Amino acid sequence: MTDIGIHYLDARAPAGMRLYAIGDVHGRLDLLAAMHRRIESELEYKPTGDWRVIHLGDYVDRGPESKGVLDFLIAARKRDPRHLMLAGNHDIGFLDFLEEPDPDGLFMRYGGVQTAQSYGVDLVGDISWFGKAETIRRGHADLVKAVPKAHVDFLRSLSFSASFGDFFFCHAGIRPDVPLEEQNPQDLIWIREIFHNHPGLYPKVVVHGHTPVPEAEVMPNRVNVDTLAWQSGMLSALAVDGADKRILTVQGKAF
Repeated sequence: MTDIGIHYLDARAPAGMRLYAIGDVHGRLDLLAAMHRRIESELEYKPTGDWRVIHLGDYVDRGPESKGVLDFLIAARKRDPRHLMLAGNHDIGFLDFLEEPDPDGLFMRYGGVQTAQSYGVDLVGDISWFGKAETIRRGHADLVKAVPKAHVDFLRSLSFSASFGDFFFCHAGIRPDVPLEEQNPQDLIWIREIFHNHPGLYPKVVVHGHTPVPEAEVMPNRVNVDTLAWQSGMLSALAVDGADKRILTVQGKAF
C-alpha cells in the first residue's frame, strides 16, 4: 500500500450511482425498517440512475429481533439485489455457534442469548438444575431446529467487503499497508486499534462499523457509522451522491 490515497473530502461515488452504508443493526428491526423507509423515500423523491444500499454487518445479537432482521434483509435482497449485505463478526459468531456450541465463545458472551430468544429458544434455562454445559447443549439443539435453512444460507453467503468509486466497505476495517484486495477476512470483521490509529490515507476511504461511537465518526481516511443502535436507539448511515456526503440517522427507543 502506497502513501498515495484518497481523502474523505475528495472521495466520490461512481458517476450516476448513489451509495448508502448502514451501520451495525444488532437485532433492532424497528430502526432498520425506519432507515429503509427513509432511503426509499429519498430514492422516490430524488431519483438517481443507480444505487446501492450496503449493510455493514452485525445483524444479530444483543437487540430483541435478530430473527426479524434476517427475514427483513433476505426479503430486501430478493426484492432488489442492489441491497448488499456484508459479514460482521457477530454474524460469523452465530454460524460458529450453530456449528459448535462454545459456552465461552462470542455468541454466548455477547448477545447470543437474545438472538436465540428471537427464535423462541431459551439458551440459559435453569442452569442451576442442569449445569451450564448441559443447558447450553439442550438449547443449542433447539436453536439448530429453530433457525430456518434460509437464514443459515444467507449468513454463509455474506461477502466480507465491497468497493464502489472511492469507497471501500467492510465491517471492522482494514490492515494498513496490505492491499485492499489482499485483506484477511478476520481483519475485515475484527480489526480495531491499528486501523483506527493509522495516520495516513488509504487507497479508498474505508466505511465501517464494529466499534461503537456516540455519533458517526468522519475522519480523513475512514467513516465509522456504528452508533450502538441496539442500546442508543440511533442507527446511522453514510449517504454518498457524487462528491456530496451526508450522515443519515433514525431514532427509536433507547435501552
